[in-house]
Amino acid sequence: MRPGGEYSSASLGRLTRMASQSQPIIEEERGIIPRILIADDQPDVVEALRLLLKTQGYDTESASSPASILSALEAREFDLLLMDLNYARDTTSGREGLDLLERIQSREAYPPIVVMTGWATVGLAVQAMQRGVGDFVEKPWVNSRLIEILEKQIALGRERREMKRHERENELERIEFSEKLRLQEQEMSEALSIQMRLLPAEIPQAPGYEIAADWRPARIVGGDYYDVLRFDENTLGFCIADVAGKGMPAALLMSNLQAAVRGLASPSVSPAELCEAINRLICRSIGGDRFITFFYAMLDIPTGRLRYTNAGHPTPLVIRRDGSHEALCEGGSVLGVFVGGEFQNGEIQLNSGDRVVLFTDGLLEAHDGAGDEFGTQRILAEGLSLRHGDAAAVLSGIFERVREFGGREFEDDATLLVLAVSGAAGLDDTARGERNRRGAER
Repeated sequence: MRPGGEYSSASLGRLTRMASQSQPIIEEERGIIPRILIADDQPDVVEALRLLLKTQGYDTESASSPASILSALEAREFDLLLMDLNYARDTTSGREGLDLLERIQSREAYPPIVVMTGWATVGLAVQAMQRGVGDFVEKPWVNSRLIEILEKQIALGRERREMKRHERENELERIEFSEKLRLQEQEMSEALSIQMRLLPAEIPQAPGYEIAADWRPARIVGGDYYDVLRFDENTLGFCIADVAGKGMPAALLMSNLQAAVRGLASPSVSPAELCEAINRLICRSIGGDRFITFFYAMLDIPTGRLRYTNAGHPTPLVIRRDGSHEALCEGGSVLGVFVGGEFQNGEIQLNSGDRVVLFTDGLLEAHDGAGDEFGTQRILAEGLSLRHGDAAAVLSGIFERVREFGGREFEDDATLLVLAVSGAAGLDDTARGERNRRGAER
């Protein structure tokens, strides 16, 4: 071998004969023939390496200049780059090879690199390895040692590529998941906006009465529903409902209920008749695992007479000015289960200072750290303590007490509606006259 790592003709001849006589010691990996790019400006060296690697089952290409090496790496994928560090015949500094390494490693992806160097330039190989080269082979090489190094680096390279492939796949999955989540959040936000529009933007009021209501969904959308309908100067309707379940399915069924109430309710339709009609509609479209609890009432504004039907809903409370109370429980079963379900009307007289409190089970089932539920009795106790306040004060006071009891977040949709009889002129006289008239009829 000449100084600087070049070979004599005799040395190259021996290497070529050894290469042609070697036996294959590597098999194809899963049917993939390893491809090696041989980079050297000495044709005899390239030919000796080509013959050796061919007998070992490798596919090879060759390049003799930095430009052709970069061009080959750009055009095809290789399992390994086996490269010399010297390309200019008049120098052994290896600077050109080190600069080439930097250009190769600046690419987004490049194969494992094994450098070849002569005994006089081993220091170059050390510099190359410090820059990320996998290994080096000293010329003249020992075939078995060379093949051993190539096998190891190819295996490591494939392992790294597999890891990067998994990383890319995981990153794509993460991006896809994030995009799906963003779209879902956008859809849910739009659904919430739609659902909010289904609830009264402004709650109709009537002289001598105050109505306040609020809805707190446990998720972005939910199955609770309330409505207040001012039919004419003498009649006011209001309702509250809870669709079994949470999220989008409950919200979709809630929208069907809202459409049915708005389409069927009128002063001439009693609460029981309305429940029977809605029940028939819901039974035709609801699944067997769904049902709706529903309370609907019609208020005669001049007299304070309240007619209602309770279809399996948590019992609303009438809290009197004197601290007594009554429950509004007349009605029937839940909606959406029995096609031929029958319902009865209940009736109660409201007087000045009375408060009617309607709620869904999200308030009842709020629980503290010990697992105790807030329950109807606590709602009653809060209503009694707040009964001298207006409708908004009763509403906010009960909600605040429930949050203090069970934490700041509700685990189920929570809705509260409060009707306050504020003392319309002549209301108590009308109520007394109505009671006297009925007594005389009896």
